[in-house]
Amino acid sequence: MKIIFVYVLAIAALLIGGCSSGESYVKAGYDFSRLDKIAIVDVQGDVGGEAAKNQIAGYFEMELLRTGYSPIERARMQSLLKEQEFQASDLTTNDGAARAGQILNVPVVLVVNIPNFDEEMSMTAKMIDVEDASIIWAGSGTGRTGRTLGTIFGAVAGAVGGAVIAGGDSSDRAAGAIAGGVLGGVAGQALSPQKAEQAQKVIKSMCKSLPYRYPRQ
Repeated sequence: MKIIFVYVLAIAALLIGGCSSGESYVKAGYDFSRLDKIAIVDVQGDVGGEAAKNQIAGYFEMELLRTGYSPIERARMQSLLKEQEFQASDLTTNDGAARAGQILNVPVVLVVNIPNFDEEMSMTAKMIDVEDASIIWAGSGTGRTGRTLGTIFGAVAGAVGGAVIAGGDSSDRAAGAIAGGVLGGVAGQALSPQKAEQAQKVIKSMCKSLPYRYPRQ
């Protein structure tokens, strides 16, 4: 029984880890070296509250900094747009996002869209030139948080563990398995850290082709 429990935990750990992939493209001939500041003007879609959006934006900011760009702090950017009575709905078009960039006095803005942020995670992002509203970089990525598998294997692991711990006769083991299964299933649903980890991996994959502002030495 203990051996089975170890095997169940090992399989669960492998599956719950999830996977991610991404791709992106750049506008041919565009001079990225002239860019300094970039504003992530919108994170839209199935991603929850403002705290989650800030976290997603933060991961993109890390990638922008890594490649030599200077992202504007999201809170400061939102404050400036609010002062100008800029509506969030205006950010749904390239022209609207470009106008937001003009208000923020940046040459390029980044817009993130997340149509799915559950067990299956998917997102797209695009950088828009403020002067002509053209897309100069676009990326997409997908990831799997392992939510369902985590719940199932959490319940199975909890059930097996409960049975082992309970010991005694068959009725004791059955009661232990039920209790362990309930607790294991609940533990398997605690996915906030997993979602954050997978989102960061997806964003890294998406940004692999993001040109460095200055050539690397």
